[in-house]
Amino acid sequence: MAVLPEARANPRQLLLNERTAPALAELREQMVQAHRERFGEARDLVIGLQLTHSGRFCRPREETRLEPIIAYHHPILDARFPPSAGAPPVSDAEVGRIVEAFGRAARLAQDCGFDFVDLKHCHGYLGHEFLSAYHRPGPYGGLFENRTRFLRELVAVVRASAPALEIGVRLSAYDSIPFGADPQTGRGVAVQAPGRLPYTWGFGMDVQNPTRPDLAEAKLLLALLRSLNVRLINISAGSPYYSAHLQRPAMFPPWDAYLPPEDPLAGAARMWMAAAELKKSTPGLVFVSSGGTYFQDYLPHFAQAALRAGWMDFVGLGRMMLAYPEFPADVLEKGRLDRKRICRTFSDCTNAPRQGLVSGCYPLDSFYQGRAEAKQLQAKKAELKRPPPNPLP
Repeated sequence: MAVLPEARANPRQLLLNERTAPALAELREQMVQAHRERFGEARDLVIGLQLTHSGRFCRPREETRLEPIIAYHHPILDARFPPSAGAPPVSDAEVGRIVEAFGRAARLAQDCGFDFVDLKHCHGYLGHEFLSAYHRPGPYGGLFENRTRFLRELVAVVRASAPALEIGVRLSAYDSIPFGADPQTGRGVAVQAPGRLPYTWGFGMDVQNPTRPDLAEAKLLLALLRSLNVRLINISAGSPYYSAHLQRPAMFPPWDAYLPPEDPLAGAARMWMAAAELKKSTPGLVFVSSGGTYFQDYLPHFAQAALRAGWMDFVGLGRMMLAYPEFPADVLEKGRLDRKRICRTFSDCTNAPRQGLVSGCYPLDSFYQGRAEAKQLQAKKAELKRPPPNPLP
């Protein structure tokens, strides 16, 4: 849920304000009723909203027109995502207005009956970018205390505006120097660092080798959240705009992304192992990791092992739920899966909205297969003529 109209990542992104709140409250009630009809009760159902500002990747009016709101100038991303280079960093006064917008949205979420809000700090959006604002002057940049000020202010305004809500944070615990497609193979390759090392334009990376994670500051951040009594933590990584293999491992990436530079299992395993290390370092928080969809048929086994070993407290599913929303119920009730419905990371759920179409699982869900958008998607595929990924080395 974007907190301001100009904060949307695309013109269709959901927006939480006084006008949209009644419809969202109705949607929540429909979710509760559907859960009750399927499982007999809804006391075990917890529903939250993610509150977000898309920052550098705002496209509020047109799908193809970036209207960036940046925390600082980035030597690689400014050039890759114009007109970032010509946009002044968001002022400290404007940051205050954005914080107030998060507070208003949290109050509306509470009024609608939601149980928690997630203060998004991942994937290169504004909250995440502030965490790496080493080169920003003033109270929101430089030292760790300043780079986490935006997050602390969001927690404070949510507590003041909606005291009944729990607070969670989805965090890109590690980042990377941006990747791009090799012109010969289409595979992802790291961009050459500008100037000399250290590379200091990312959060949670080794500044001497910026393709490698360094979880030291992520551990400090989680300790800070624990001191603020923020307990719900979702571990993600990188950004789909410039390091998609880190947080969304896929053999068939979206059309505008590079082909995987590593076995996607490595990306999924890296994220779960990071969650395990961070949970061990910061007891008392409730952890869930992303990236599990790529485990596919073996996801229940990986999930059971990770919970048994104490790597995380519960298992989150993203893309899998578009292809196979009954996945958790089938695991728990039947002990077996419908293999024809398991997400195979074809990425059409991403390709479609990037073409201005409804998101859904076009390859596997008969509902979407019968829609007019499915034909439009196939026509676009034929136009692009993108070959399947080459075998991994």
